[in-house]
Amino acid sequence: MAGYLTTHVLDTARGCPAEGIQIALFKLSGNSHRKIAQTVTNSDGRTDSPILPQDDFQTGSYELVFFCGDYLRATGQAQDDPLFLDQIPIRFGMSDAEAHYHVPLLLSPFGFSTYRGS
Repeated sequence: MAGYLTTHVLDTARGCPAEGIQIALFKLSGNSHRKIAQTVTNSDGRTDSPILPQDDFQTGSYELVFFCGDYLRATGQAQDDPLFLDQIPIRFGMSDAEAHYHVPLLLSPFGFSTYRGS
């Protein structure tokens, strides 16, 4: 089985999935960033399909960028501009060509965390 990448976003301040967050995936190579996918979270805070499916999976260095500012504004959690958190980049590596990588974002207006999920 080939590897693949999934993600989701949970709003830890409100205790619910974060719907409607735009996410972009970039492949990194040295100082180069190449956008290879873009999607949006659904009502469960997940993407409708893997952001990097098995057919497109390659090991290497990647960056997910979560565009959280519009979501925080829409849910009334945003303060004055500029927002403390607007775009959140997460850089990570995938070295196992057969693995399922899951990189979630736990979000609040003033903090976030991530981990390698399952």
